[in-house]
Amino acid sequence: MHILSAASALPGPPVDNAALARRFGMDALWEQWVEAFIGTHARHLALDLESGKVVTTLADLAADAGARALAAAGVTAGEVDAVVLGTATPDRLMPATVNVVADRLGIDQVRTFQLQSGCSGAVQALDVARQLLLAGETGTVLVLGGDVIARFYDVTRDLTRAAPAELVNYVLFGDAAGAAVVSARPAPGSARVRALFTRLVGLGREPGAVLEWFGPADRDDDRPAATEDYKAIERHVPEMTEEVLLELLRAVGWTDRDVDLVLPPQLSGRMTRLITDRLALPAAREVSVVDHAGNCGNAIVFLQLERALAELAPGERAIGVSIESSKWIKAGFALEGGAS
Repeated sequence: MHILSAASALPGPPVDNAALARRFGMDALWEQWVEAFIGTHARHLALDLESGKVVTTLADLAADAGARALAAAGVTAGEVDAVVLGTATPDRLMPATVNVVADRLGIDQVRTFQLQSGCSGAVQALDVARQLLLAGETGTVLVLGGDVIARFYDVTRDLTRAAPAELVNYVLFGDAAGAAVVSARPAPGSARVRALFTRLVGLGREPGAVLEWFGPADRDDDRPAATEDYKAIERHVPEMTEEVLLELLRAVGWTDRDVDLVLPPQLSGRMTRLITDRLALPAAREVSVVDHAGNCGNAIVFLQLERALAELAPGERAIGVSIESSKWIKAGFALEGGAS
């Protein structure tokens, strides 16, 4: 599989920590805590902070990113054989957001798949695309990933009374979508996927993150819509990232000195720095977006790929790692720059 292009879409202007502190009535000490403990400086939100109304949908963002990726690859809607979307936050349970996006892009009479997953859904979507290409009946796939996590914000919430597992969600996440055009054939500026895998490793483990769906029967339930066991994530993700790296290096026969670019997990700015230091890849340049985009779930890998493809020279090598903490999935990929 060859990645021909990648593109992203972010809603609205960046929202910095000072703006969040003002909106939720938090003091300067809280803002300093976010900077030091989370290490993420800004994010883009698909809702209006004042009213709490969602003003940009996942379909809006994914269609924008998809159109940009198709244009960058020089591929028309009629040349797309399949569309795959990874998301934890579809706009509705039905119709599937992937089909809404395909309709907006003018794509029809093709296979479509929507995967429900946390951050690793982006790599899972790439994996589904790879299997379609390997089957030989598909030549070009549009792969999408994104999340609108701000829909779980309660702008009336008194954050001074929120438990840490709930509070952290207000600062960790951002909203975005991304896309990649993949093909069985290379093209100028494309990158070859040398290895890719996703694997559930959650047997017997408690969820690290939970997003609830509320219907008429339980909409008045007092349980929070989103919770995060940040301590468990902080404990497990660095170790799991290192495991993914070692497995990918073995699979492609590279050493740690052969890696030119590393695309680490993007939970937060602070966590990304800790993980990158732990990986200790001596020659690798880091590709990170979380400091100013927040953790935007299934969009993150595509935001990183967009930057990596622009930077990856012919023959250079990249490793990407994505960890899904809701029920613990390890995922990663190895890329090699193609001919210019």
